[in-house]
Amino acid sequence: MPEQASASEDGAADKRLHLVPNEVTEVGRMEAVRRYDILDTPPDGAFDRVAALAARLFDVPVATVTIVDEDRIWFKAAHGLDGVSEIGRDPGLCGSAVLRDDALVIPDTLLDDVACGNPLVTGPLGVRFYAAAPITTTDGHKLGTVNVLDTKPRSITSEQTATLTDLAAIVMDEMELRLSALRTVRQEQQSAEAERAAREQAERDKAAIASFASTLQRTLLPPALPTVPGLELACHYHTASVHDVGGDFYDVFPLSAGKWGLFLGDVCGKGAEAATITSLVRYTLRASAQHTDDPVAVLEALNSALLADVWAGSRFCTAFFATLAPDAAGGFTVALATGGHPPAYHLSPAPPEAGPTTHTQVAAVRPQGGMLIGAFPGARFASTTLHLAPGQALLLYTDGLTEAHTSTGTMLGDEGLTAFLRARPASCGAAQLVQDTVGLLDALPEGASDDVALLALSVPAPDRPVAATGAGSTAHTTAAPAGEEH
Repeated sequence: MPEQASASEDGAADKRLHLVPNEVTEVGRMEAVRRYDILDTPPDGAFDRVAALAARLFDVPVATVTIVDEDRIWFKAAHGLDGVSEIGRDPGLCGSAVLRDDALVIPDTLLDDVACGNPLVTGPLGVRFYAAAPITTTDGHKLGTVNVLDTKPRSITSEQTATLTDLAAIVMDEMELRLSALRTVRQEQQSAEAERAAREQAERDKAAIASFASTLQRTLLPPALPTVPGLELACHYHTASVHDVGGDFYDVFPLSAGKWGLFLGDVCGKGAEAATITSLVRYTLRASAQHTDDPVAVLEALNSALLADVWAGSRFCTAFFATLAPDAAGGFTVALATGGHPPAYHLSPAPPEAGPTTHTQVAAVRPQGGMLIGAFPGARFASTTLHLAPGQALLLYTDGLTEAHTSTGTMLGDEGLTAFLRARPASCGAAQLVQDTVGLLDALPEGASDDVALLALSVPAPDRPVAATGAGSTAHTTAAPAGEEH
């Protein structure tokens, strides 16, 4: 860039002081220009008003607000200078002004060794007078200038020079406000972006947790119930949350001599720890049943296993364990033991005297005295034996069913469940029984707020052939609460 000079305010033709930009200073100045992010921005009323005010105060045809870039002078505001948005920096009037700490005043540009070659002087505009005050940051960098130009030579007073400096300070204040606003907007954008990224990560984590919980849950439940000759089996599992592993469990498996074992229960709590206990419970029940025909002895073995396992801690569970033995006269003999679990329900066709609204006779299977499993050493468990005859069914469930709330806000309870079962069709098969019970849950205002496991078994009535009843089939469902995916 050519050397620039300044003239004294009285227009004396003294020798000019040639100023050359310092390389280090110029690097810092350009960093400041970039920091304010003003170059090539759209017109702004605040800067336009400053240029118009300068033209009016100095009674000149042209006034500008410029930013000095590396190789150009860019006009942020240009009053009286239509169609010009930038000019080259060399040779430059503004380029000289940003090298000074004070205002630059050139009374007659034709008498200035550098200004006389400027395009604004030599071009159609024919500028003869030029004055500029640097726009200076708080840390001393000169971003650009506020300029006044006239087509005839003139001089200005020291008071007018001070006014020009004040206008440059007003521009600087406006740029500070603009920078502060930009920073606020950027911070808000960054915050919004960080929040969006956090939400997306949370959704990914949520999906991963749900997938993990679903996979782990499936390992704790039989993939399908076995086919038991002469028996219809059906089950259903409802998880209260796709993000937690439930503690409810069930299974049906073969024993020796044509017998079958089955269990259903509920481990205290949820999550990974409950899943660990559930796995221990299922393994212990299956293993113990291979060594004894006594359901009470099986629950006693489970009680000892839970108390001895250091990982079980204070966890306990409730459960039914039963053995099924085919009866030569038809149906099955069910030997059933309980450890603190809600009653099972034995369903059979209601006699005619029960009335037209009662299709099914319902009897609670509630052995007396069964204690929680894994809570106390030497806990006692109760058992009973029943005959599951053709046309009859047995329903086992976890307490999430009876603790579901009805439209009145009260729990369904044993009474509500009993009334529901009495209204089932006579000789209701296991699959229909489970399907109807799931429908009952779905019809409740809030559904089930806890995990629910259902296990139903039925012996087809003599007038219903095996193929029609779906004997041995499995209606196995894992359901999630409304609005959740699994």
